[in-house]
Amino acid sequence: VQLQASGGGLVQAGGSLRLSCAASGRTFSRHNMAWFRQAPGKEREFVAAINWSGGSTSYADPVKGRFTISRDNAKNTVYLEMNSLNPEDTAVYYCAADASYTLYTSRSLYDYWGQGTQVTVSS
Repeated sequence: VQLQASGGGLVQAGGSLRLSCAASGRTFSRHNMAWFRQAPGKEREFVAAINWSGGSTSYADPVKGRFTISRDNAKNTVYLEMNSLNPEDTAVYYCAADASYTLYTSRSLYDYWGQGTQVTVSS
């Protein structure tokens, strides 16, 4: 599975962005998908995950109620809708894929990674 993230940019605090991650290959619908982010000088951290069918999701506490992960298996794409953005959300956002049955939040358990897209939130 090859992943291509897009949709990042510069936004003011309180604004919104929608990230997309397009996947190649015919097995996209069999993979759980996730978003991680990495701010300068910090570890890459979990943001959100969605299982293969879209029926189960998981969110990191700092983004609960503000971010929504979704997927369209017909388009081989996963999305991250980000609302009420604040400067602490500034980071490079990465999408990742995993073919296991369990919805993981640990980055070490994801097999495939996209190249990242920069999100910058100004105050």
